[in-house]
Amino acid sequence: MIYGLLFWEFFKIGLFAIGGGMVTIPFLFDLTKKYNWFNAEELTNMIAVSQSTPGPVGVNMATYAGFQTAGVGGGIIATFGLVLPSVIIVILVSKLLSHYKNNLWVTEIMAAIRPAVVALILLAGFELFKLSVIDWVSAAFALVFFLMVYFFKKSPIFYIILSAILGILLRL
Repeated sequence: MIYGLLFWEFFKIGLFAIGGGMVTIPFLFDLTKKYNWFNAEELTNMIAVSQSTPGPVGVNMATYAGFQTAGVGGGIIATFGLVLPSVIIVILVSKLLSHYKNNLWVTEIMAAIRPAVVALILLAGFELFKLSVIDWVSAAFALVFFLMVYFFKKSPIFYIILSAILGILLRL
């Protein structure tokens, strides 16, 4: 029963998470309200681990959430559920898009989807902000890292390692 439910929920997420892994975050927040699989605090840990490990963030989060919910089998089922819609859609779209790539409706639909994807990513960022910035220290930490990322343009790996080291040293 749990495997079927995991598959179905992550299949729906995979079907509608247009724009990449970060777009899955609002859907995962909905799962914290709908099921007792994991809570919002555990979700923030999942996001941190998924961001820090190799591979697509959405797939990493599905694997982590599935594992958290139902062990190794749950991780496999959730990941498969998340990825399957993409596989199906890519096959269908690649066949159709090559044929209709100059169609006005197709170009307008694709242009209209982009702002919706940006809105979903911003919502995910806002939800993470609310869960992560809990006091003045974390707010200062977030602001400093935002400014560093914006102005210094170093590798994300640099910022992840630096924040981990500072978190240990400052006991955050």
